[in-house]
Amino acid sequence: MKPSASILLALALATLSAGSAFADGPKDNIITNVRPIPPVGVEVPQADREAIEKGLQELKAAIEDAKKAQAKNPQLADLLPDVEVFHKAVDWALRYQLFSKPPEIKLAFEQLTEGKSRAEALKKGDAPWTRQKGLVVRAYRSRIDGSVQPYGLVIPDSYDTSGGAPVRLDFWIHGRGETLSELSFVDQRMKQKGQILPKDAIVLHPYGRYCCANKFAGEVDLFEALEHAKKFYRIDEDRIVMRGFSMGGAAAWQFATHFSDQWCAANPGAGFAETAEFLKVFQTEDVNTVPWWHKKLWGWYDATDYALNLMQCPTVAYSGEIDKQKQAADIMDRFLKAEGLDLTHIIGPQTAHKIHPDSLVEIERRLADIVALGRNRTPAEVHFATKTLRYNRINWVTVDGLEEHWEKGRVDAVVKGDASVEVKTSKITALTLNFDAGHSPFHLQKKVTVTLDGTPFTTSTTRLDRSFTAAFQKKDGKWQIAETTASAPAGVLAKRHGLSGPVDDAFMDAFLFVTPTGPALNPAVEKWVGSELNHAVVEWQKQFRGDAPQKKDTEVKDEDIARHNLILWGDPSSNAVLKKIADKLPIKWTAEGLEVNGKKHAAGENAPVLVYPNPLNPARYVVINSSFTYREYDYLNNARQVPKLPDWAVVNFSEAPNVVSPGKITDAGFFNEAWQWKPAPAAAPAPAQAAPAKP
Repeated sequence: MKPSASILLALALATLSAGSAFADGPKDNIITNVRPIPPVGVEVPQADREAIEKGLQELKAAIEDAKKAQAKNPQLADLLPDVEVFHKAVDWALRYQLFSKPPEIKLAFEQLTEGKSRAEALKKGDAPWTRQKGLVVRAYRSRIDGSVQPYGLVIPDSYDTSGGAPVRLDFWIHGRGETLSELSFVDQRMKQKGQILPKDAIVLHPYGRYCCANKFAGEVDLFEALEHAKKFYRIDEDRIVMRGFSMGGAAAWQFATHFSDQWCAANPGAGFAETAEFLKVFQTEDVNTVPWWHKKLWGWYDATDYALNLMQCPTVAYSGEIDKQKQAADIMDRFLKAEGLDLTHIIGPQTAHKIHPDSLVEIERRLADIVALGRNRTPAEVHFATKTLRYNRINWVTVDGLEEHWEKGRVDAVVKGDASVEVKTSKITALTLNFDAGHSPFHLQKKVTVTLDGTPFTTSTTRLDRSFTAAFQKKDGKWQIAETTASAPAGVLAKRHGLSGPVDDAFMDAFLFVTPTGPALNPAVEKWVGSELNHAVVEWQKQFRGDAPQKKDTEVKDEDIARHNLILWGDPSSNAVLKKIADKLPIKWTAEGLEVNGKKHAAGENAPVLVYPNPLNPARYVVINSSFTYREYDYLNNARQVPKLPDWAVVNFSEAPNVVSPGKITDAGFFNEAWQWKPAPAAAPAPAQAAPAKP
């Protein structure tokens, strides 16, 4: 199979239209002119299309043969995605017109060849790519949506595939790439080692679910890729370095601050570290006009809110001296100084948006010194800030309850001796101190005294395996020792890790779209639901690179309820699952009207969006009529890709769904920590969907 000569003509045409059209800035503030992301690619000549389709059929058959031949292979589930990813990369590029330029058509043939080679080897029970040095493409199957997701590795020549000590691993998170399909990413990871090549270290390049700055499913992608890599490579968990540049630098700030205890060191370069100031600088947006819940939800990913946590993670930031995105490190420096911390900031002299070679030498020297010491798993003191129980732990401290989500909670904990800990908190209602086996610093024969906000508690001794656990919770405003490590007993509704809202949190784990089969309460609701469901399916595929799992409401089984967050589309008339739990939800929705938070809304003109613990399985979410909540306008700048709806909202059909919103948002808010209604802030601006600023 060879690409046709017609590629050359297409290349010439594409070159004429190429340019800076995809640069962000004020031109991307116009909601009436939102360019598609990913952009529509070039047409594939018919001869090439037919050859690619034939190759896909052959690869699919080879994959099926390998599956059958290795059905009893215990590693099949982890090896099969390494083959399937080549089929997906080519198939999706062809199916969704993602060849960004004519030469990429050639890549399809290369990757089909590699896929067939791997399939043939796997059929015989071999996986030679797992022993390969240099550039290696790997893939895993995501627990979120069952999709195959690629990642790349650079395996150093010094790595001993037959055994030896664990080795350092550096994450390198890629920059913004609107044309970074699976096809182009796999090609990069087959041919380009990249700028970051620390001596004797494995480098892991996450795909990050395309171009979302490793947020939401893109965040989970990094950990799923690492989990998969650990099954095949000896990785030193105390020598993992978090790195990235540009959009990847933004992600590195995010991972460094939100998961500070996971990394030996962090090296964010450029990017962005928060939402409000960045959008003012780079998009000239008037962020003061956005709804109050938008501002609250900036606290999910704004690294500035979590700056304190870098006390646990040695950090070497980088910026070019004349790079506008130096703003990210500058604002982090301001927030760190407020905590009494001094940021190490390497600045490339007279350098724009790239890494100066002399600066890279200095960065590598500093990181090597840090890596030589390794991560401190059990520091004598920890300092932790969070706004959500999505991010609830650091080292030996776990926050189990907050006074109020999206208001910053803080813990400062210090080991004072061989039987004493002092803990100070702010806006925390439940916490656990947990030292894993082998890591307790306390005397085995002494009961540990925990002084919590000035009140001493005598707890247990360290166990013989050198582990120690003590849990506390507030009751009537006073701390007491808790019987469990949870913020509430089983069966009692309470916000907790993995069950804290908002809507977007439901898409950080396995989810299932449950589609309606019955008639809706009225035609307007049915039309809106159908439109939003179709939009959700299409946009999940485009932005998070997977097919949203779906089942009809009449086909949902107990195992689905046990394993998934259920995304219910429809109303209590059209969706059988929603009908079953309707009287257990906090809203009332009938043909006569909709009642939400004590307010009544006309039937046929409104629909709710809601996230709530599933009454059929309170350990999982139920979501009504929503997928992830940012939309096409937000794809134009990664800093905009934050939750756009809170725990609940009322959508009025007087405005049609558009690139900003699913309709007119007439009311919205958060549930309290017990998943009960609470009023909107008294000083909040009117909760109408604000139009983005125009240039």
